[in-house]
Amino acid sequence: MLLVVEQFLNGLQFGLLLFLLAAGLTLVFGIMDLVNLAHGSLYMMGAYFAATFVAASGNFILGIVMALGATLLLGIVLELVALRHLYGRDHLDHVLATFGLILFFNDMVRLVWGPAGLSLPLPAWLTVPVQILPGVFYPAYRLAIIAVALAVALMLYVVVMRTRIGMLIRAGASNREMIGALGINIQLLYTLVFGLGAALAGLAGLMQAPILTVQIGMGENILILAFVIIVIGGIGSIRGAFVAAILVGMIDTLGRAFLPDLLRQVLSSSAASTAAPALSSMLIYLLMAIVLVARPEGLFPASRR
Repeated sequence: MLLVVEQFLNGLQFGLLLFLLAAGLTLVFGIMDLVNLAHGSLYMMGAYFAATFVAASGNFILGIVMALGATLLLGIVLELVALRHLYGRDHLDHVLATFGLILFFNDMVRLVWGPAGLSLPLPAWLTVPVQILPGVFYPAYRLAIIAVALAVALMLYVVVMRTRIGMLIRAGASNREMIGALGINIQLLYTLVFGLGAALAGLAGLMQAPILTVQIGMGENILILAFVIIVIGGIGSIRGAFVAAILVGMIDTLGRAFLPDLLRQVLSSSAASTAAPALSSMLIYLLMAIVLVARPEGLFPASRR
C-alpha cells in the first residue's frame, strides 16, 4: 500500500511537470502555428539559470524567481530576434530553424557553464519528509512541485478563460487575421504568448533541477513526451494538455515501478529490469495511437468557434 501511494504521487508529480512543459508548447503551437523544437532548450536554460542564481544569491526562493524572470526575458528576445521571421512559413522551416537553435543553446551552455553538469541543492526546509497519511511520508519538495504546478494550472485556466488577454489569445488561435483587422497588435500578442510559454518551460526545468543533474541536452528527451501530450490532449487545448500529462506521467511512473515485478513472473530479473522502461514507453505511445484512432483531434480539441 505504501509503495502504491508513493508511486501514485510520483506519477502525479511527473505528470504535472510535463504539463508545465506541454502547456507552453501547446500555446505556442496552437496559437502561433509554430513548431518549436527549441522549447526543450528553454527548459534546460531555466534549470541552468536556477542553478546559477541560487548559487550566486545564496537564497533558494530569490534564485528561483530570478531564473524564472531570466527565462521569460530570454523567450521574448528569442521571439523578437529569430522566431518572428518564421510566421506564415512552412512547418519544415520551423523545424530546421528551431533545430538549429537547439544546437546553438547546447554550444552556448558548453561555453558558458562548461561540459560538466551542475547541481541545485535544496534548502533544509524542503528536504524533510512530510506525513501525508498515517505511516506514509513523502518528500516536501515533491509536494511543493505538485502544489506549484496545480496553482499554475489554475492560473492558466483563469487567464485564458476569464480575462481579456485570454479572450485575445483564444481569438488569435481561431482567426488571427480577423483580430489583426480589428486593431489588435497581433505581433505583441505573439510575443507575450511565446514569453509565457518560455516561462512555463523554464519553470518546469528549474523545478526538475534539484531532482536530476542540470546538464546539456536535458530538455531534448522530455520534449518528445511534451509533443506526445499535446497530440493526446488536443493541439491548443490547456485542459487537454493537463489531462494527457497526468495520464502520461502515471503510465510512465507506475509502469517503471510495477512492470519489473510482473515481468519477473515470465523473465529473468535482469531481462525484466531492462524491458520494463521500454514497455512503459510503449504504453505511452500505445495510448497516443488509441486516442488518434478514436479522436483524431485529441481528447479535448481546442474550440475554433
